Amino acid sequence: MSVVVCVYTEDRWTDILAAVSSVRAQSYPALETLLVVDHNPALKDRLAREYKEDADVRVLANTGPRGLSAGRNTGIAAARGEIVAFLDDDAVAERDWLRHFAEGYADPRVMAVGGRTVPVWASGRRPDWFPEEFDWVVGCTYKGLPPGRVRVRNVLGGNASFRRAAFDAAGGFATGIGRDGDRRPLGCEETELCIRLTRARPDAVLLIDDRAVIHHRVPKAREHFAYFRARAYAEGLSKALVARSVGADKGLESERRYTTRVLPAGVARGLRDALLARPGGVGRAGAIVAGVCAAAGGYVVGSLRARRGGTAFSVPSIARAEAADE
Repeated sequence: MSVVVCVYTEDRWTDILAAVSSVRAQSYPALETLLVVDHNPALKDRLAREYKEDADVRVLANTGPRGLSAGRNTGIAAARGEIVAFLDDDAVAERDWLRHFAEGYADPRVMAVGGRTVPVWASGRRPDWFPEEFDWVVGCTYKGLPPGRVRVRNVLGGNASFRRAAFDAAGGFATGIGRDGDRRPLGCEETELCIRLTRARPDAVLLIDDRAVIHHRVPKAREHFAYFRARAYAEGLSKALVARSVGADKGLESERRYTTRVLPAGVARGLRDALLARPGGVGRAGAIVAGVCAAAGGYVVGSLRARRGGTAFSVPSIARAEAADE
């Protein structure tokens, strides 16, 4: 397995070092760790100096446009492993993370395996008002996903792995959908890729194994309602792009169950907790309603933009390239 960590800012220097250390401590050793730097020469040079004596760590520049998708595609092209795993730059993996990924690939039909992402709140605890059903807002596994090792429509990009054959069949991550540095917090590039993959390979199996655990840092700025609302709105914009690419039926398949079953149950729990005088009950119920409204608004705006031709993205093919260390 090759592990790709996409990085973009020196503000996360300590987090980046911790992420790499967690990969190097795996019980199932990684073949290599690739640090892909998103158009930040100072950070690239600093990382190259940090790991100049380490043959198992390679530092690369993003060869595509600015953004997470192009960075991941750069890592895929340079990776030597037949399995390519992705870890967020502000997360650390538990010791058996890659081992659980590897076990999933015993079945040759399996094209992707994802894991469980646990939030590490900067304030030390989850805000009382923050519903677990919306943990995807901070890049983590949300309440409502089934436990164990289960088949899914898509894996979550910050804690995921793919066979190289998946990229041969479907191409890479679409640019123009996902994150772009500190701009609006878009997402869903992994959703679009996974749907495209299962269309190209109808026999493909995609799994999430909740034993493959990483711990993802949530900065204080993301513990506030303003970020919650902005991220939910951006998710709606992103879902509109996915629907444009793969069609609304498939693009919103999982979301229908989530909005009609998981979220109403979450509102009911919040109201019950309020009646029982438990902290944050009304806040959690209200946050769920507000999050749905924000995401729906983003979806409407994104759909209108797409119809007017105001958005564009592309799907690159991925060619294996034996990239030299930089």
